[in-house]
Amino acid sequence: MPPPLRSAFPRRSSWDRRLCAGANLAPDAGKGCALSPPPGAVPRLPSGNSSPAPNHATVSCTPLLHRPTCGTPMTSWSTLTRALVAVVVLPSLALSAPRAGATRPPGPEKRYTVEQFMETTSVLGASFSSDEKRVLYSSNETGVFNVFSVPVTGGKPTQLTRSTQDASIAVAYFPTDDRVLFTRDSGGNELVHLYVRTLDGQEKDLTPGDEHRASFFGWSQDGAAFYVLTNERDARFQDLYRYDAKTYARTLLYAGDSEHVPGALSPDEKWLALEKSRTLSDSDVYLYEFATQQRRHLTAHEGSVSWKAATFDPASSALYLLTNEGSEFIRVERHVLATRKRELVEQVEWDVLSTVFSRRGAWRITRVNEDGRTTLRVHDVKAGRRVSLPGIPEGAISGVSLSRGEKRMAFHVDGDRSPGNLYVYDFETKKLTRLTDTLGRALDTQHLVESERVRFKSFDGLEIPALLYKPHQATAKQRAPAIVFVHGGPGGQSSKGYSSFFQFLVHHGYVVLAVNNRGSEGYGKSFFAADDQQHGKAPLQDCVEAKKYLAALPYVDGARVGILGPSYGGYMVLAALAFHPDVFAVGVDAFGISDWLSALRELPPHKEALREALYQELGNPQTQEAMLREISPLFHAEKIRRPLLVIQGANDPRVPQAKTDALVEAVRKNGVPVDYFVLPNDGHGFSSTKSEAETSVRILSFLDRYLRRSP
Repeated sequence: MPPPLRSAFPRRSSWDRRLCAGANLAPDAGKGCALSPPPGAVPRLPSGNSSPAPNHATVSCTPLLHRPTCGTPMTSWSTLTRALVAVVVLPSLALSAPRAGATRPPGPEKRYTVEQFMETTSVLGASFSSDEKRVLYSSNETGVFNVFSVPVTGGKPTQLTRSTQDASIAVAYFPTDDRVLFTRDSGGNELVHLYVRTLDGQEKDLTPGDEHRASFFGWSQDGAAFYVLTNERDARFQDLYRYDAKTYARTLLYAGDSEHVPGALSPDEKWLALEKSRTLSDSDVYLYEFATQQRRHLTAHEGSVSWKAATFDPASSALYLLTNEGSEFIRVERHVLATRKRELVEQVEWDVLSTVFSRRGAWRITRVNEDGRTTLRVHDVKAGRRVSLPGIPEGAISGVSLSRGEKRMAFHVDGDRSPGNLYVYDFETKKLTRLTDTLGRALDTQHLVESERVRFKSFDGLEIPALLYKPHQATAKQRAPAIVFVHGGPGGQSSKGYSSFFQFLVHHGYVVLAVNNRGSEGYGKSFFAADDQQHGKAPLQDCVEAKKYLAALPYVDGARVGILGPSYGGYMVLAALAFHPDVFAVGVDAFGISDWLSALRELPPHKEALREALYQELGNPQTQEAMLREISPLFHAEKIRRPLLVIQGANDPRVPQAKTDALVEAVRKNGVPVDYFVLPNDGHGFSSTKSEAETSVRILSFLDRYLRRSP
């Protein structure tokens, strides 16, 4: 299955938590899991495990179809994947222009090939072995994601799976031996299955079948069992099973329905937290008691408020919740099961993405989305205080996992100029060990660029956050062409962190502005909901204003600004060319939806729990057909007059090739140059670094021909 749109495209373009209900795993507290999360998208993008294994408190996950899931990654471009990062520096909120006088390396730059950029490796996930001497993770160093293991002291990794086409994504070591759980789909079809690698190296599908998907939901407190969500009984519902860790015999714990989605399971197996989404911004949590089979509503409220289940504490005495009731940002609250009282636990001036406990509760780890970067907050539960982590490199932290003995923590750190690497931190000795070296050997970080957080005013005065990447060679005398990049979603976010694709474009002289248009997560619930029923309109106008912002920069040639985006961002590209045909010089659409009417009418069964929420966000195809036609580029293709590159996966389950074929045919009738690049072995993203490299070259060639040389 495709890995997370990450190394290439930028980070966090998935439909994080809000659509995750019908998806493979419980994601973060954001907006995104709707129509199209790639189960191959593992993030880092993304997005949180609400029922972490007791021996591995996994803090970050993957985005599914525009939402995160902990399964198989999708690929690099968007980082959809989220995976999610954590950072150490608090960003400024002030309206800003790029800093003047930024340091640039002297002398001419070395020119790197796409192959040299693609030599950079992506690594995902972390899980300690039963003896805590090794760490399990996923890497695409073989060309597709496979499962590897490396000593906690550092050294040569051991490759455990040997897939040549479908991404294999590490889930966890077994608590008592060296068996391994991992996920894989087939040909990018996003029907993710859970596999075990046995002690003799054999692979067994624990969730066999052709038409369903499954996801890991955590370990039992004693490690004797693990939990799995699957929709095999009915494609519309997520059922929760308990698997015996020795025999793999399973027992049905909870039969799902079309409204309530499992969010967290108590360690004593007495309680199950369920989530119900009314809209993408309005949701509730229910508490199901196995003994009585009764379901109790915990979060009755008025207005549009998000309530999500984060985790139970190890003693099964309280359910930890995430909510933005009464505020713009998401905080942590605790529902005490015995008294039914709620208490404030943790609140900051940004969105809390997740909070989890280590196995015995010595540590609680919270991730916070601070202006496009996820910070990590480690709490010593007994001492009741936050713990500093001396020696941790500056950058984004993701994929956090605590050992069963609670003495070590594994995690990934990456920055704009340094791709993610896997580290292990020892709480007792304070020693930090780096376990991977992922930057391509030919690359010099001095030739890469650091993004800068900027803000600009949109048409109605709303402040829009963005990340600006400036080539070293761009000056007022040598003005550069530029790209407005639009992340996936709705509800995703472009955030700080390494992107091979951005660095590749910037290295070849293109300024990149990654815009977080209204509706992006991480900037408060009002900003998040500002795109509801406005798609193709106000959020698109934010991208038009982004072009104006770029054109006003002294080192940008305002006549040579294009727009590029994957998934929902691909839709925005098509919408920009159709509804604002004279604004952008070119467009690059990767895996973008062109027909919302059909997409919403033909929602896959596993999205049934989100149907009404998606209708509220985008439009109801039964009652708002005219509006959905109005915002769908397929019905306005005759207006597209600028050169267009379209990238399509032949196996894309979310954006059928036939729809994209129709769009391309219609645009070509306008006499417009259209380059149509179909990836024969890919779905909604890249299945291999080969596909990613070929696509990157194709994009650069298109931009050089139609944007760099345009008058």
